[in-house]
Amino acid sequence: MRRSGLLLLFPLAVLLSGCDLVVLAPAGDVAVQQRDLLVVSTLLMLLVIVPVMALTVLFAWRYRQSSTTAAYTPDWDHSTKLELVIWAAPLLVIICLGALTWLGTHLLDPYRRIDRIEPGQPVTQNHKPLKVEVVALDWKWLFIYPDYGIASVNELAAPVNQPIDFRITSSTVMNSFYIPALAGQIYAMPAMETKLHAVINRPGTYTGFSANYSGAGFSGMRFVFHGLSGQAFADWVTQTKSAQATLNRDSYLELERPSENEPVRYYASVDPDLFGAILNLCVERGKMCMNEMMSIDAKGGLGLAGVRNTLPLQYDKLARRGAVFGNDPSYVASICTAEEAAAASRAARDADAKYWPVRDLSPLRGAGLLSPGAGRRRADAKTPSLGLLRFEL
Repeated sequence: MRRSGLLLLFPLAVLLSGCDLVVLAPAGDVAVQQRDLLVVSTLLMLLVIVPVMALTVLFAWRYRQSSTTAAYTPDWDHSTKLELVIWAAPLLVIICLGALTWLGTHLLDPYRRIDRIEPGQPVTQNHKPLKVEVVALDWKWLFIYPDYGIASVNELAAPVNQPIDFRITSSTVMNSFYIPALAGQIYAMPAMETKLHAVINRPGTYTGFSANYSGAGFSGMRFVFHGLSGQAFADWVTQTKSAQATLNRDSYLELERPSENEPVRYYASVDPDLFGAILNLCVERGKMCMNEMMSIDAKGGLGLAGVRNTLPLQYDKLARRGAVFGNDPSYVASICTAEEAAAASRAARDADAKYWPVRDLSPLRGAGLLSPGAGRRRADAKTPSLGLLRFEL
């Protein structure tokens, strides 16, 4: 009976052979480096685990009660050689794991611009990154291409061997943006911006999805990622620009409503200030943006009058849109015009590149980490590091 049960496991093994091991066979250089880190770390740990398991079985068999050949030394209590092996081997493994983890944490930092396209091909000034603004919605994905003025829902495309700069946020709850073939997952959070830098090295069609439960339509929150040649990507952009739809504030508010299993759709033009408005929770007209509130607070606030700027709350935004008299206006309307605020937001986003210039990273170091004496530190609240200490060459 037991043998027949074991035989039934073989068909299951055959079925498992059909699984797509995309994490172990990725198509992007960042994901390849993450795969290598995972494999090397596992092999290092097996250097301790395998001998321990093998010796456990060996000792149990050799020193079993019925054995008459094993040496019996009840007074034995110490062996210097054995102590060295027991302590030195795990210690060396821990040191190696610590070094790998430290290097991987900094060199594969998702906020850090990639320094190579693939092994032996560094990023140069000629490699202009593709900028993609990602918005997690209920329950679909919106991708905005600010340099092309187009957008798509549940479909993402990028040319091979070109750096990709993702700027990610969410419209409602916290979500997770994950393309296993491209890079690791990173969270998408409302009123916050996260970043991911990656590159796709092989043409193909890959799957992206949400890796964080976000409600009823979570299981269908998937999208297609196309790695295309330069000409194929240009054709995709042309196809998208031929669409009839336009993505502005009003059409976004309709798109934002919860829906499941949305088909792919394209937008031929996009409001250039839309992503900034989504990020700052002020797509609805007449609502003060979060960054404006923060600027007012940083200057000392507006007292009791400023309380109305925080109303109405975020969680009832869909219900507010059906109000007979519309949304409640912000109390303060004379600090600056909406056009001035939008222009300032665009300038802040466009200035991001100057804080992250392409540098020679051949010495092994991470973002903001230099050899002693190679640079100086400063604290700059205006940099994308949000006031963390950074280095200047």
